Amino acid sequence: MPYRAEQLTPKLKLAIGSLLSVLLLPSANAQDLEPRSFANIPTGMHFLVLGAVHSEGDFSPSPSIPVQNATLISNAGVFGYAQTFAIAGSSSKLDVVGARLCIHGRAEVNDTMVEGGRCGYTDPQVRLTWNFYGAPALKRTEFAQYDPRVVIGTSLQVSVPVGTYDETKLLNAGANQWIFRPSIGMSQHLGDWHYNLIAAVRLYGDNDAYFNQVYVEQAPQYSMQAHLIYTVAQGQWVSLSGNYFYGGETKKNGVWSKDEQSNSRFGLTYSFSLSQSQSIKLYASKGVITRIGNDFDTFGVLWQYAF
Repeated sequence: MPYRAEQLTPKLKLAIGSLLSVLLLPSANAQDLEPRSFANIPTGMHFLVLGAVHSEGDFSPSPSIPVQNATLISNAGVFGYAQTFAIAGSSSKLDVVGARLCIHGRAEVNDTMVEGGRCGYTDPQVRLTWNFYGAPALKRTEFAQYDPRVVIGTSLQVSVPVGTYDETKLLNAGANQWIFRPSIGMSQHLGDWHYNLIAAVRLYGDNDAYFNQVYVEQAPQYSMQAHLIYTVAQGQWVSLSGNYFYGGETKKNGVWSKDEQSNSRFGLTYSFSLSQSQSIKLYASKGVITRIGNDFDTFGVLWQYAF
């Protein structure tokens, strides 16, 4: 018979808490696949985004955690806003993304099946992107004459710890820590083909209010991703994507957890226009190499409105 998290002994709570801290800390976001994130787009535009994302799968914990058969299911409603503008004559973008997340996890801890669930708001993520090479700042009316070639850009994403968080609970939608993600990327068009390369690092602040009065620190996590994109028709494209991310080991009350990740994902994205101002994006991704961490299947749909 499974037990709710609130029914566990303190020892079992600490064990499953160590597991869930790795599952739910935003280090999992390193598996994001973001095709066309450094493509040039017209300035002076605004975008609204609404979507839904479903993830489920297994988890491979650190050998130091007595956990087996760990699984997690999450469902999220995503909302976001973006605006494009010019910096030093090149195109730039500011975007803000948040989500309402419901998660449910279960695992065997010392031969006892435990489970728990929670809904809440994730920490909002704010990102500034600047395409400093090969992406002149152009209005929509000028963009038709633009000949895309090599674009190189950089971005800084910040996760702000204001999401739903309760230090007396094992499961939380928010992380209670600042996360900074600088990245650099390039894209190039070759006829109907387009490829995109991105390198990034996540730098983590400390969580001084983790469950059971545990102080959590986290090492940086590094990621690389590549995308091969084919333009099917005007306003319609498909992307084949892959990534590799490693690092992010956590330290709890001064003791390293041996939960450094070294994982890879594969994904497919299809985007098509409904009109000049609306588009739909469908995407799916799957873990292909998981040493420690989550091995999830993820499916999502996003609606975008441009004005």
